[in-house]
Amino acid sequence: MSQLRFTTVVEAPLTVAFDVARALGRPWGEPLEEVVSVRPFRDVYAAGPRRGRRWLTHSRRFSATGAGTLVDEQVDWATTLPGFLGAVVDQLVLRRRVVRAMQAHLDAYAAAAARRALDVVQVVGVALVDGDRVLVAQRADGPFAGCWEFPGGKVEPGEADLDALVRECREELGVDVAPQAFLGEVPLDGVVGGGAPGASTLRVWWGRVAAGAVTPHEHTELRWLRADELAALDWIPADRPLLPAVVRVLARSSGA
Repeated sequence: MSQLRFTTVVEAPLTVAFDVARALGRPWGEPLEEVVSVRPFRDVYAAGPRRGRRWLTHSRRFSATGAGTLVDEQVDWATTLPGFLGAVVDQLVLRRRVVRAMQAHLDAYAAAAARRALDVVQVVGVALVDGDRVLVAQRADGPFAGCWEFPGGKVEPGEADLDALVRECREELGVDVAPQAFLGEVPLDGVVGGGAPGASTLRVWWGRVAAGAVTPHEHTELRWLRADELAALDWIPADRPLLPAVVRVLARSSGA
């Protein structure tokens, strides 16, 4: 069996990276059968015998980073020829074909995902940390009125994620914030900002207040809470999956 791995970062949220990859297909010029598909995190496809090989599988994993979506791809195949002859054909023919096909495919894929991301309304948030406490905000209106969240909001067209995060904190809290490390990304159900259903995600960083005193301009209430107080709150569904990452940040911050 032979194997090659390819890694690329696309400037797009998880959902867009997954959907565009699925729409483009694989660069093999033949139909592949879906084996596994877990949107937007993983998929696996397989192909049967073809000239020079017995089978081929192509798997992808999608993970969120501060720069976009990291896409790890793995191609596995087996030649039809045994022994030394099979090894020569694999090295001189099949492996080179796979590399050329994947390089061209990944360039086109990254460009297509970046273009598609421009049409998707994104949401960003920040877990503001002060020692062993983090700021949480209670929504004042909408379908999740009364629930708790990390401050943030929608990214405007042409605006960078972190610029949007800083702007939203000025508008919602009246403070300047200094974003730190990326915490994670959560797919959002339904329609966001009039976009396609299920296309948007929530991307969250942790940060610190750089200037000003937090004031609830748009929320019912603000609280500074410790790690053991977070789980009991009635969180909006998108923010709750991020709590373990926030707890880890608080543990590091309080021990500093």
